Amino acid sequence: MAGVEKTISMGSDHRGVAHKALIAEFLTQQGYTIKDFGCHGTDSADYPDAALPAANMVGEGLAVAGILICGSGIGMSIAANKVLGVRASLCFTEDQARTTRQHNDSNVLCLSGDGVDPDTAVQLTAAWLKSEFEGGRHARRVDKIIAWENDHQK
Repeated sequence: MAGVEKTISMGSDHRGVAHKALIAEFLTQQGYTIKDFGCHGTDSADYPDAALPAANMVGEGLAVAGILICGSGIGMSIAANKVLGVRASLCFTEDQARTTRQHNDSNVLCLSGDGVDPDTAVQLTAAWLKSEFEGGRHARRVDKIIAWENDHQK
């Protein structure tokens, strides 16, 4: 089994399942191990059922990153951002995918199954994973988010 640095947690609802399959195939070819939290078909599925455990794996440090896909990408983003330690970002362009890693230290990528085609979803994933956090003034801002999160846990 691959170490944490090569493990990516994934999840989708029924409107993101095709994208998830294509992205998982791409990531496996890149040497990543995928932990798939569903769904696995086109029958209606509730996005939190996949988003929360996939994001939790990232938040607990058991995966280097997470990728979540639902119809709009918004539900996955909302759910994932409820998990301690997660900075989930909904992206539609390669520039957004790159800069959210560089500036926000994003660790969960959210995608729209309706808003981007599967091939574009793979391109966004590749751009996101190739990018690295720049630190500097961005670290100061991310640290403020982390401090708030830690101070306001119940």
